[in-house]
Amino acid sequence: MLTARALLLDMDGTLVNSDAVVERCWRRWAERHGLDPHDVLKVVHGRQGYATMAALLPDRPMEQNHAENRVMLAEETADLDGVVPVPGAPAFMATVATLPHALVTSADEALAQARMGAAGLPMPATRVTAERVGASKPDPEGFLKGAAELGVDPADCVVFEDSEAGIQAGRAAGMRVVGVGPRAAAFGPDLHVADLTRLRVEPADDGTIALHADTD
Repeated sequence: MLTARALLLDMDGTLVNSDAVVERCWRRWAERHGLDPHDVLKVVHGRQGYATMAALLPDRPMEQNHAENRVMLAEETADLDGVVPVPGAPAFMATVATLPHALVTSADEALAQARMGAAGLPMPATRVTAERVGASKPDPEGFLKGAAELGVDPADCVVFEDSEAGIQAGRAAGMRVVGVGPRAAAFGPDLHVADLTRLRVEPADDGTIALHADTD
């Protein structure tokens, strides 16, 4: 069990299953650049696109990565085929609706709105999207900004993440991490669930939120 005063939620892989779109778009990108799509897909999750490109093409000017990332974001925003909620996400979002929570995503505002809408999930009022930070996960900036906007100390926040970069960002922010899905299990989150149907959220009268992983 973990306790928190605020929840900071990643989107892709945590609330929304967008793997089909991500794989389509990044496979095309890999082929255009003569890269092995399998190797590319190992590193795309959790980061902003320009950061992925910089890791894969380290000698390329960063301005070119940012320009190509804008094209990638437009492609991903237009392609919603196969975007669905992670199991348990609708009930989870209904439960946390009245609790302090924020979306902290590597997607920009347009992509976040499109994917949350396609998955039928409500958009949190507090959110930190790509254009609001200067550094991509695994940098902790987004999570620290989310905590500050909620007025909660980082140590009292719990991060929900599915990727290595996201879990590293949460830890770097001094927060505990709930890992969601198969990708997260390998990176030692404080609590791990196969999906959000396996998590119980119990608010208490003192403002704390208890998070329990169901293992049966």
